Amino acid sequence: MSTSTAAEELAGLSATTLLRFATAGSVDDGKSTLVGRLLHDSKSVLTDQLEAVEHASRSRGAAEPDLALLTDGLRAEREQGITIDVAYRYFATPRRRFILADTPGHVQYTRNMVTGASTADLAVVLVDARNGVIEQTRRHAAVAALLRVPHVVLAVNKMDLVDYKESVFAAIAEEFTAYAAGLGVPEITAIPISALAGDNVVEPSAHMDWYPGPTVLEHLETVPVSHDLTSCHARLPVQYVIRPQTPEHPDYRGYAGQIAAGTFRVGESVTVLPSGRTSRIAGIDLLGQKVDVAWTPQSVTVLLEDDIDISRGDLIVPSDDAPATSQDIEATVCHVADTPLAVGQRVLLKHTTRTVKAIVKEIPSRLTLDDLSQHPEPGQLVANDIGRVKVRTAEPLALDDYADSRRTGSFLLIDPADGTTLAAGMAGESFATAEKPAADAADAGADEDGWDF
Repeated sequence: MSTSTAAEELAGLSATTLLRFATAGSVDDGKSTLVGRLLHDSKSVLTDQLEAVEHASRSRGAAEPDLALLTDGLRAEREQGITIDVAYRYFATPRRRFILADTPGHVQYTRNMVTGASTADLAVVLVDARNGVIEQTRRHAAVAALLRVPHVVLAVNKMDLVDYKESVFAAIAEEFTAYAAGLGVPEITAIPISALAGDNVVEPSAHMDWYPGPTVLEHLETVPVSHDLTSCHARLPVQYVIRPQTPEHPDYRGYAGQIAAGTFRVGESVTVLPSGRTSRIAGIDLLGQKVDVAWTPQSVTVLLEDDIDISRGDLIVPSDDAPATSQDIEATVCHVADTPLAVGQRVLLKHTTRTVKAIVKEIPSRLTLDDLSQHPEPGQLVANDIGRVKVRTAEPLALDDYADSRRTGSFLLIDPADGTTLAAGMAGESFATAEKPAADAADAGADEDGWDF
């Protein structure tokens, strides 16, 4: 079997069997209990893990095992009965493999949901059936929409506490669906559950025969998720330049990195950004073998016909599909640091493998997530704020719209003093229903270490 054929089969297997999903919801909505129930009822918990949970539950006076303890691993989480950090869990069923991110519910930990959902194919938003859709529910729906999560599940939990009434579920589902659809969420599935009792989590509920749809696990196993990024804009961020300069390879010069999206072929005309120089692909090395074609997310080394200056942070793209480069970036950012982000602040901007100096030139607005209103010219963003920013970089960058590529349309703003991540950015429009902002004229000027770009 050729290397290309084996790689194609492996890529196809991963694409059809892997689902990344995140859970979100307000405090005490039962996220960790749902995750624990999923793991327990799908028989994805080791015996010693279950014994540890049973022991911890007994020590707290609980008659039954508290399945939430399967995910709440920090001491502070167990003591307070809340989730503080993102908890990642890996489990599998015969039909699919899963990477799960259980995110916190407190408002002050909304930034952790950004971390957990940034790579998710699906988000499970929990709602307490007694409380209905609240501000934090709308906040999580908005974050999922901003991050372009393609599938959202509304899990109406604690149905056992409202006597499994269909009318309660229907009212909540209608309100949430209308709100999320207005944000541009492409697919919303509502499921009534009781995580504590196990209703409609893995097994169908005997108490809700009025609900004809799938259980949570059944939906997770069957939701169509496409990991095929081979048809997207081809992008290869250069991570390392390989020059062995050995007797066996005296003239070898390869450009190594992980293909962020799309497909590259030997003989294809490519452009190196931001320099704009062009060449053709002379060869592609994959796992020590020469191949004619490579695609995302393979890590490869590309050889070019021409000896041109390329270094870490450059972007190799097809010549007929090259993105525009610019020093002026307008984007939506989720502020994740405890220190504010202010107009005029000097930052570092990291895009794929490239990091450049930048200045925050303007913060046009801050988003109020409960009603999606815009607070104009706030002057700064604080922890958990989401807002629009305009950034001027010292060097041109080639960003795609986040709507087109979550990988090459995203970036980080970093504190140059201590390396702290300040904000996660998404280039282009905010929501799928929003209009594209008008482009500002670029103001000239730059000064080495003056940071007045």
